[in-house]
Amino acid sequence: MSMLLVQALNGLQFGVLLFLVAAGLSLVFGVMDLINLAHGVQYMLGAYVAATLGVWTGSFWLGALLALPVALLVGLALEWLVFRHLYRRDHLSQVLATFGVILTVEEATRALWGSAPQTVLEPSGLSGGPLGGVEIVAGLIYPTYRLVIIGVGIVVPLLLWFLVERTRAGMLVRAGATHPAMVSALGVDIRRLFTIVFAFGAMLAGFAGALASPIFPVAPGMGDTVLILCFVVIVIGGVGSIRGAFIAALLVGLLDSVGRAMLPDLLRLLLDPSSARQTGAALASMLVYIVMAAILFFRPAGLFPGGRSA
Repeated sequence: MSMLLVQALNGLQFGVLLFLVAAGLSLVFGVMDLINLAHGVQYMLGAYVAATLGVWTGSFWLGALLALPVALLVGLALEWLVFRHLYRRDHLSQVLATFGVILTVEEATRALWGSAPQTVLEPSGLSGGPLGGVEIVAGLIYPTYRLVIIGVGIVVPLLLWFLVERTRAGMLVRAGATHPAMVSALGVDIRRLFTIVFAFGAMLAGFAGALASPIFPVAPGMGDTVLILCFVVIVIGGVGSIRGAFIAALLVGLLDSVGRAMLPDLLRLLLDPSSARQTGAALASMLVYIVMAAILFFRPAGLFPGGRSA
């Protein structure tokens, strides 16, 4: 039970990171109808920038905060240079162009930081001592920093929901997703709206990368696996739905973490240890996609279809 509890917390923490990336991706697709395969590189750049600025400033938190405007500026630059020319293009053109962005940015990352993975230490004060862990059950200490990420995962979705549902800017975003021509006719600069949404999504992905840098190795290509799972999150939750992205991200995070840890042990009840370990590892890597297929069989539009709206 202790192992199950730890893996459930790990799943929630991973789900939170997936949501931060998937929320921006869902907003971009929901509002702009743009398939952005390069969204994962924003996650990677957020991790690299936070790691570098954390070393320069001597503070992880200051480095993570400074990574936000950097991710925003990179998003604005990419939107101006590449993505605004793709809004009226078909999805195949978008896929090919954004794949080219992935290759370009990853090679630039290797040129700047090298190919070797970088290790980022957890924030001082949360990596050891009395604040380094929390005793969740008797004799079981869970890292405080991972609990902080889970806490962020509660606050950010609430702020994002308030921004989209209860502010004038959110009203324009929702209206621009469903009736862009009408919004433009009312005097709203729809291109500027698209730019703001894209840059905001890039900043969320960069923020996720900054938070993930002390947990996962910071290396070129680290956003690729996350991007694939984020597309799974969007498909399960419903394209364009922030609420669906949040629930689906937690579901995917829990399935991935708990499945990889528990399936081999459960299969030992039916198979010999060697076969159980091999079969469990194979099934664990497939579990998320099996669940996605099952959900789509009963709900083809996802759990909370947004109809290109948040």
